[in-house]
Amino acid sequence: MTNIQARHQNRVAVITGASSGIGEATARRLAASGASVALVARRADRLETLAKEIDQDGGTALVLAADVADADAMRAAAAEVEAKLGRADLLFNNAGVMLAAPVDEVATEDWQRMIDVNMTGLMNTIGAFVPQLVASAAEKGVADLVNTSSIGAQAIFPSFGVYVASKAFVTHLSKNLRADLGPKNVRVAAIEPGLVETELQGHVTDAGALEWLDGVRETLTWLKPDDIAETVAFLTSLPARVNLQQVTVMPTSQV
Repeated sequence: MTNIQARHQNRVAVITGASSGIGEATARRLAASGASVALVARRADRLETLAKEIDQDGGTALVLAADVADADAMRAAAAEVEAKLGRADLLFNNAGVMLAAPVDEVATEDWQRMIDVNMTGLMNTIGAFVPQLVASAAEKGVADLVNTSSIGAQAIFPSFGVYVASKAFVTHLSKNLRADLGPKNVRVAAIEPGLVETELQGHVTDAGALEWLDGVRETLTWLKPDDIAETVAFLTSLPARVNLQQVTVMPTSQV
């Protein structure tokens, strides 16, 4: 293993939303550069397949079938990570759901689901794993908390109001967490991707939103999950003194 390939050697990385898309790509990327990875998502079958492939490639993966919206499940996951892999020193908070509809349709169940996963789920995971991050940083000199936000945190997208508001929460929370965790050598970063080809688009059922997505898919070359995975790998392998607190990653032609 070269120095570049081994830049996450001896690290324990927890990835939520690991069963597909950005989470899956990031788990593969971090495992390839030496990290032991804990895979968190609801779909156990997808996680088992991913873990087997990581193991076959010489990596180490732990499957944790859990819903981030369940605080007890996340605390149990954190205990299992520490018992089987050691204390986590890298948390990639990536689980999320994107649902769209004009606000006057009053899709309250969709609103609540996005709040439960994108906001409450984020906090459940932070609450479960931050003690390990702080302890790891005290021992190793650095730990990382990386949260997946969205370009929607900075922009206006009709019919996506609750989704983008949940991502604005992620970005602003991440900035503020640095005040608490930075002095303890825990770096905090928010990644704000533009359009990425993932399963998120499959969550959308609103006809107007689907028409817009189909239109931009025809006119733009979207990002791939591997692009975001490489970004996570880069910012978590920088010298301990460096914290990229907010990274916006856009398709070249998306304005």
